[in-house]
Amino acid sequence: MSANTDRYENSVARYFEAWNARDPEALAKAVTAAWAVDGGYTDPLTDVRGHERITAVIAGAQAQFPGFVFRLTGAVDGHHDTARFSWELVSEAGGAGEGSAPVAGSDVITLDAQDRITAVLGFLDRVPDGA
Repeated sequence: MSANTDRYENSVARYFEAWNARDPEALAKAVTAAWAVDGGYTDPLTDVRGHERITAVIAGAQAQFPGFVFRLTGAVDGHHDTARFSWELVSEAGGAGEGSAPVAGSDVITLDAQDRITAVLGFLDRVPDGA
């Protein structure tokens, strides 16, 4: 694995740490570690910039899906300052055969020179009715 590949995988790992941080202080720290100060997050449901607003979006998703965590599905693919990956939202309880994830998607991230996210473009492949 090249250092360049590590760059993308490490950035995506920090991204998931933020999405899965439950404690408000841990969430704020994880967002700060993952995103540039003026970084953004855009998907079909929201378009925000800055740590405070990104933290609020993540906290809102956690409130909507208590007991669920985001996990990577497949490999992280990247080149230059851009990476893409797929994810799903699954029950923390886990267990084989527990039904499918209620939400799944793919994201494209852009990184700055410090490997912090400057932009996320999210695509939702599966969303439950009413979400």
